[in-house]
Amino acid sequence: MDRTETMPTAPTAGPPGTEPAPAPVPQETRTSRDPRWTRPALVGLLCVTALLYLWGLGASGWANAFYSAAVQAGSQSWTAFFYGSSDAANSITVDKTPASLWLMALSVRIFGLSGWSILVPQALLGVASVGVLYATVRRWYGPAAGLLAGAVLALTPVAALMFRFNNPDALLVFLLVAAAYATVRAVETASTRWIALTGVLVGLGFLTKMLQAFLVIPVFAGVYLLAAPTGPGRRIRQLLLAGLAVVVAAGWWVAIVELVPASARPYIGGSQDNSILELTLGYNGLGRITGDEVGSVGGGGRPGGGGGGPFSGQTGLLRMFDTEVGGQISWLLPAALVLLVAGLWLAGRAPRTDRTRAGLLLWGGWLLVTGLIFSFMSGIFHAYYTVALAPAVGALVGIGTTLLWRARSAPGRWRRLIAALVLAGTLAVTSWWSWHLLGRTPDWYPWLRPSVLALGLTAAALLTAAAFLTHARRPAPPALSPGSPPSPGSPPSPMIKEFVSGNGSPGDAKSLVNSTGAGSAGTVGRRVVRWVVPVVSVAGIAVALAGPAAYAMQTAATPHSGSIPSAGPAGAGGFGGPGGPGGRMPGDGGNGQFPGGPGGGNRQLPGFPDGTGSDGTGSAGTGSDGTGSDGGANAGGFPGFPGGGPAPGAPGDTGQDSGTGQDSDNGTGGAGPANGRAGRGQRGGGTGGLLEAREPSAEMTALLRAGADDYTWVAATIGSNNASGYQLATGRPVMPIGGFNGSDPSPTLARFQQYVADGRIHYFLGGGGFRANGGSNASAEIAAWVAENFTATTVDGVTVYDLSSGEQG
Repeated sequence: MDRTETMPTAPTAGPPGTEPAPAPVPQETRTSRDPRWTRPALVGLLCVTALLYLWGLGASGWANAFYSAAVQAGSQSWTAFFYGSSDAANSITVDKTPASLWLMALSVRIFGLSGWSILVPQALLGVASVGVLYATVRRWYGPAAGLLAGAVLALTPVAALMFRFNNPDALLVFLLVAAAYATVRAVETASTRWIALTGVLVGLGFLTKMLQAFLVIPVFAGVYLLAAPTGPGRRIRQLLLAGLAVVVAAGWWVAIVELVPASARPYIGGSQDNSILELTLGYNGLGRITGDEVGSVGGGGRPGGGGGGPFSGQTGLLRMFDTEVGGQISWLLPAALVLLVAGLWLAGRAPRTDRTRAGLLLWGGWLLVTGLIFSFMSGIFHAYYTVALAPAVGALVGIGTTLLWRARSAPGRWRRLIAALVLAGTLAVTSWWSWHLLGRTPDWYPWLRPSVLALGLTAAALLTAAAFLTHARRPAPPALSPGSPPSPGSPPSPMIKEFVSGNGSPGDAKSLVNSTGAGSAGTVGRRVVRWVVPVVSVAGIAVALAGPAAYAMQTAATPHSGSIPSAGPAGAGGFGGPGGPGGRMPGDGGNGQFPGGPGGGNRQLPGFPDGTGSDGTGSAGTGSDGTGSDGGANAGGFPGFPGGGPAPGAPGDTGQDSGTGQDSDNGTGGAGPANGRAGRGQRGGGTGGLLEAREPSAEMTALLRAGADDYTWVAATIGSNNASGYQLATGRPVMPIGGFNGSDPSPTLARFQQYVADGRIHYFLGGGGFRANGGSNASAEIAAWVAENFTATTVDGVTVYDLSSGEQG
C-alpha cells in the first residue's frame, strides 16, 4: 500500500516578542511503499484475531447477566435504551453510563436476543482495536512495529477475555486507542481538527465507563503540548478546545439525566441520592481511589496496603504482577518498561517535535499513569480492569523492539552493542517471567514452562554472542548514495539518521540492511550471523508470545459468566477463574470456588469468612458442586450470601434451594457433566445472586409468565443479578430492588407498597442482596414487610410471595 508522509516545516518567525505564526501548509511530500508482506500480514493478523475472539462465542451464554438484562431492556424500550435501565419498565439503571449497552442493544434489536447478538459487537470491537493500534504505531515506526503491537494486544489474556465478554471495557479500549490515533495525527501537523477529535473520543469513553476514560487525558495533552509543531500559544488554545470537546461529548447525556425530573426517569443505580453526578464522583469516581464507596461491597480502604474490602485486594507497586493480576496482563509488562527506557535513551536529546520520543511518551505515559492508579486504588478493583493497559504494552513492545533492532545497525560502535544487548536481555527477562507465571498453573501443559525458559534463554544467549561478534569491533556503516555503491569512511547519510530516529520509511530498512549487513565483512562467522540473527530474533518473539498466547487460547475455549471473569486456566489467579466467583472450570468439581460457594472454599478472598461451618465446607467432587450446605438463617457468612444470615430486618432464607442436577444450596449437589456449564439451578453461583444470575427452572419461568401482561413487573427481587436471571428467562421486566448490591434506596418501602397497591408487581422472590458500607436498608425493609403481610410458598427452592393475592401472612 502506498503511504504519503508530509514533511513538517518550521513555524514562520514573527516580529520580536510575538508568537511564531503557524507552520504553512507543507509543499514537500515523500511517498514510500510498504514491503509486499505488509498487507497480507495485516490481513492475517486481523483474521486470526477475529477467529480467536469469535470462535465458540455463544458458549458463554449471557456472560455478565447484569449487563445482558440491561441490553434486553434496551432492545424492548427506547427509554431503557437511553438511560441504560436494568429493566424495560425503567425502575433503575445499571451503575455505569450506558454507551456500551447501546451497541449491544442495537445488535439485539436487529438480530434478536441471544448470547451471540450480545457478544459479537464486543468481539468486533476487539478486532477493530487491534487494527487501529496497528495503524497508530505504523505511522511513525513502520509496519513491523505496528504488527507486533497488534499481535501483543490480540494475544494478551485479559484482552481475549474482555473482547469476548459484555462488560463496558471492550468499547472503552477501542475508544482510547482511537483517541491515541487522533492524537498522533494531531501532533504531526498541529491539527486542530484531530486534537478536537481526541477530546470527542475520550468524552465518549466517559459515557462508556465514566472517569476511567479520563486517566489518559494528562498524557495525551502533555504529548501534544510538547511535540506539536506550532507555537505554545496555539497549542494551549487547541488543548482548551479539545477539553471543551470532552465536556460536550461526555456532558450532553449527563446534563439530560440531571435536568429530567427524577419522577420521569429511572433511578440512577449505584448512587444513594439518585444522582449521576454522585455516581460519577463517588461510587465510580474518587471512591474507587480512596475506598470510600457508600453502599458497595468494597469500600473502606485500610492503610498500609490492604484494600478496601473483599473486591479490592492488596494494593502496592507490584499489584500488576501478583497472583490475581499477573496472569491477566503482566506477561510482557517487564519488557514494555525496559523497552520504554531504552527507547527514550535512543531518542536522546532530540528536538522538541521528535516523533520517536513523542510516541514513547504517549504510550509510556498511558501505561504508567493507568498502571499506577490501578496499583494503588483502595476501592473495588477487579483484575479484568487491566485490559486498559494492553494497548500501551503492545505499542511499547512493538516500538521498542523495532527501535533497538534498527539501532543494531546504526552509527556508533557502543550504541550498536548496547542496543543488541538490551534486546537480548529483554528477551531473557520476558522468558523468565513467563516461566514464573506458568509456574502458577504447574499442572496445565507442564511442558510449556521449561520450553519457554529454555528456548528464550537460548535465543537471548545467541543474540548476545552475535552482538559481540558483529558489533563490538564493527566499523560505522557507510553513507548511502542513490545510484552509487557505498564508499568506506563516508559520513552517515541523512537517510540513515532519519531511519534510526524512527522517521524513515520501511524502504530505508532494506537499503540499510543491505549496505551494513554482517556479511559485508566477508568472514564466514559474520555470514552465518547474518542468517542466524533474524531467525533467532523471530523465534525469540514467538517464545515471548507463547505464554500469553496459550493463556489467551485457553480463555477463548472456556465459557465465562458472572460479574468477575478471569482469564487463563484455573489456579492462574483472579476471583474464581472462568466463571467468576462461584463459577468454575468445566468439570473441576468446584475447585477455585468463591468462599462459601457450593463445594468451594479453597481460594479464599480477603475479608470473607473462612467458610467453616455450614457455608462452604463441602468437598470438591468431579463434575459436581460438592456437598456443602449453605442454608439456615444462623449460618456464618455475610447477609444474603449462601450460608449467610438474612439482611438486617429481612426474612431468613430457609436454605432449601436444592434439587437434582442444580447448583444445590442445601445437601448434595447433583453431578453435572464433565465439561460445559454444569449444574444449572436456582442458585447462579456461590454468592447467592450477588455476582451470578439465577437460572430459573421451567416451572419457575412458567409461573412468572402466567398473566404477565397484567403487570408492569412480573416479579421483584433484591439485587440486579437475581433479577437479571429471571428477566432473561421470561423476557419480562423484573424489578431489581436496591440495584446491584441491593443497597440502593430504590424503591423506598413506601413506593414499593404503592406499586403493590396499584397491582403493578405480581411476585416477590426471596434471596439475594448485600448491604455494606453505609448503604440503604430499604431492600431489607421491603423484604420484611412482604414476609409479614403475604404468604410464602416454595417453588424449586425459592421462596415466592404472590403480591396480587392480598393475603396476610
